[in-house]
Amino acid sequence: QLVESGGGLVQAGDSLRLSCAASGRNFSNYGMGWFRQAPGKEREFVARITRNSGTYYEDSVKGRFTISRDNAKNMVYLQMNSLKPEDTAVYYCAASVMGSWFPEYNLERKYNYWGQGTLVTVSS
Repeated sequence: QLVESGGGLVQAGDSLRLSCAASGRNFSNYGMGWFRQAPGKEREFVARITRNSGTYYEDSVKGRFTISRDNAKNMVYLQMNSLKPEDTAVYYCAASVMGSWFPEYNLERKYNYWGQGTLVTVSS
């Protein structure tokens, strides 16, 4: 089970940190990702962290967002800085049994477990 938290209403330029709490065993073996779905759009990849803490980002968030994990706490985080109105979306945490890098890491179908999402709204 994955439970996201930390969303909210912020102004452009502000920061937010999203958290994802994972339950179950062997969390450290999973690759973890963040996706988002803006109103009227399809869900898209945001960031991924492998079991060895390798990180990958969608181009529009590179340099602004940072994904991290704390295996001792079964937690994944998404630090979002310099937020823009176009970052407004429901953000989802996802877990993949494929813990290492693989070519299609940005595809939804490669993730096995999903949270319910947390809404981030960025006003201009």
